[in-house]
Amino acid sequence: MLRKAVFYVRDKSRLIMRSIIFLTGFTFSFFLNFGQNGSGVLDGVFIRENNFGRKPINYNHEGEINMMWTKRVWRVIDLREKINHPFYYPIEPSNSLKNLITVLRDGMCSGELSAYEATSDEFLYRLGAGEGCRMGERVDTLWIENELGELVPTPINEPFPTENIRRFRIKEDWYFDKMRSVMEVRIIGVCPVEEVFDSNGDYKGERPLYWFYMPELRYTISNSPVPNPHSDVERRTYDDLFNKRKFSSYVMKESNVYDRNISTYKKDLDALLEGKRIENKIFTFEQDLWEY
Repeated sequence: MLRKAVFYVRDKSRLIMRSIIFLTGFTFSFFLNFGQNGSGVLDGVFIRENNFGRKPINYNHEGEINMMWTKRVWRVIDLREKINHPFYYPIEPSNSLKNLITVLRDGMCSGELSAYEATSDEFLYRLGAGEGCRMGERVDTLWIENELGELVPTPINEPFPTENIRRFRIKEDWYFDKMRSVMEVRIIGVCPVEEVFDSNGDYKGERPLYWFYMPELRYTISNSPVPNPHSDVERRTYDDLFNKRKFSSYVMKESNVYDRNISTYKKDLDALLEGKRIENKIFTFEQDLWEY
């Protein structure tokens, strides 16, 4: 009886030791496999999981029969404003954070996102992945002397200048749903705008690059974290910034019979005041529907 008890305790101890070894190996492999800096090392106290594998919150289905009033507006997000810095930084991407233009280009070049020509904001002409990637890139020619002493032109591809993307245009629809009695806004498209400089570094103007369709874009930007200035634990995504209107912008155009921008008939401060007038018109329309 005593011998059976000894064997039982010995087998129990072996089982416990095996369990400890298994759990230790599993824990080590867990941190090794899920280290988020590419080297298998956990860069931090905990593993970030809240921004990986997320799906965007579905839009409400809106029927035309419920649309009491709609107005299309085009806006400009100036990334030089402090509140818009999360869209601009970091200029050099890291393993965990990328600015918005880098996220868009990575998705476009990999074929995950579809880009449309900037000549039309109605998403009529789709660009190929290679064609979209080449836009904005620069090819410089360097003359190198070969073995025979001759100068041979050698093309050098310069990386895309992400620091020159300082503005984004967005197209959005404001609408009043009479079934739910709410005024809402939905972003339809996003367009990065590049600042163009000549060979001497002089500013020559700006040009829109391509349009992205927001309902498709949301599946990419909902997994792209942005820095939170208040706490590093809670990381928002670009989808959160757009949906929660965590940005500053000004109106450049509203739907009108002439299909013209504000800049065609207003300049400088008058153009900004005209944009404010359009915003106030939308706000006043909603307020006038209610009786207090």
